[in-house]
Amino acid sequence: MLPKRQTCHISRLRRGAFLFDRLIKFLATGFGSGLVPFAPGTAGTIVGIPIYLAFSRLSWILYFVFVVAFTSLACYVSNKAERMFGEKDTSLIVIDEMVGFQWTMFLVAPTVLHVFIGFILFRLFDIFKVFPAGYFQRRLPGGYGVVIDDVVAGMYANIAFLLIIKFWGI
Repeated sequence: MLPKRQTCHISRLRRGAFLFDRLIKFLATGFGSGLVPFAPGTAGTIVGIPIYLAFSRLSWILYFVFVVAFTSLACYVSNKAERMFGEKDTSLIVIDEMVGFQWTMFLVAPTVLHVFIGFILFRLFDIFKVFPAGYFQRRLPGGYGVVIDDVVAGMYANIAFLLIIKFWGI
């Protein structure tokens, strides 16, 4: 039997691990949006909208730094969550959609029309997995495979969106 002091320490470690696991699941599921039974990726993208609106007022360089940091966090969280859920790129993980939407909206003004168009463009590029998005999803390990395909989709959507803004003046 362990001394009382050591037992208390182990109990705190277990409690800390439990809270860490819950935090990982909470973040990975997009604050629970990935738990919806229909179109969890769409729900995760919707959760990405207020995140974009909160950070869109930053200078472009600070927004870029935020998106890169968010992407790194998403890779880490997705990697941990895959292990916890016991399934590769499970639909429960939607932090990747939240990140992909941030890439879509890079250098785009935060108007209602822009958010709507960005949402549609990102979902289309995410669903159709234009090369190399699908390749990265299949070939990259763990959280990288979960997130990088959405980053690619977001970048494609961003390029398309910036061209639409330039040539159609939206």
